[in-house]
Amino acid sequence: MLPHPKDQITTSQAASIVINAILGTGILTLPRASVDKVQTPDVWITVLIGGLLAILAGIVIVKLGQQFPKKTFYLYSQDIVGKWVGRFLGLLVTGYFIATSGFQIRSLTEVTKFLLLEETPNWAIILPFMLVGLYLIIGGINPIARHFDIILPITVVLFLLAIFLSFKIFEFENLRPVLGAGVIPVLKGVKTTALSFTGPEVMLFLVAFMREPNKAVKAVIVGITIPLILYIITVIMVIGALTADEVVTRTWPTLDLIRSFEISGLIFERFESLILAIWIMQMFTIYTIAHYGAALGLAQIFKKNIHPIMVGLVPVIYLISVIPKNLNDVFKLGDDIGNAALLLFGVMPLLLLIIAKWVRRAP
Repeated sequence: MLPHPKDQITTSQAASIVINAILGTGILTLPRASVDKVQTPDVWITVLIGGLLAILAGIVIVKLGQQFPKKTFYLYSQDIVGKWVGRFLGLLVTGYFIATSGFQIRSLTEVTKFLLLEETPNWAIILPFMLVGLYLIIGGINPIARHFDIILPITVVLFLLAIFLSFKIFEFENLRPVLGAGVIPVLKGVKTTALSFTGPEVMLFLVAFMREPNKAVKAVIVGITIPLILYIITVIMVIGALTADEVVTRTWPTLDLIRSFEISGLIFERFESLILAIWIMQMFTIYTIAHYGAALGLAQIFKKNIHPIMVGLVPVIYLISVIPKNLNDVFKLGDDIGNAALLLFGVMPLLLLIIAKWVRRAP
């Protein structure tokens, strides 16, 4: 099952999908998780290092895909390491995308209940989003890409507007001294921040759909750099306004920052509901691309029609989403998925790229 000739996306659309795949729950929790590890206000340096590592990993993933034109990871992995091992690796990646879908749809539910629908049962929030997502992905990669193109500028503009309006409670002193505790604490948080940059792994199958796959490196670099900038701005503003000691006590510190001030005279005097709305859309985008990636993987590995698989994954993803009993379990699931991502997409693509290069050079 190779990509249909009509299923092609532009370089900018590929970058947009990567950006949307990275943004989501991370920007709401990153300040707390990273400060908890680093224990200093130098978290922005840790985020920068994590982002640069993500760019390197993204480039490796793209270079691997460019070795096999018009083929996704699920197909070319079989060319590199053989049919059975390749299928096994493909199933691992598929399992990752299924777990990611469940985690994102549950995170979306938790954030919605936190501010909007406190007494609403989880299933009443999860199922409508899943059904709308299913309707979107059945159309294929093109409507997904167009959907992402619409949501991205709205997210970036409104989020930056809300964040920068918090300057009235921002204190530069809360970010000092820079490297006051040395470099070691900064390095301790690199793994945590790197987990917030999961998303470039969608390039494992997106390169095959690109109209100009030779520009995939540009797409992934832009796709990671924009979230990196947004993440750095976020942690600086959150710590500068709330202090590092205060941030670690908050579940959703970014939302708490936006809730902590009012701007009189504007259409919106409080921005948390607006930010919540756009971030629900962001988590929805991650859910949809992960659901699509999982269905595509199973369809190509087992050579089946993708549409029944998309439908069949809905109950599986739902069951995963309801496994966590509380918010702490949700965060733990997210950490486990992130740790799996480090191995699957930080190590495996590099090994496969080396093997592919070596096999092609062998006589």
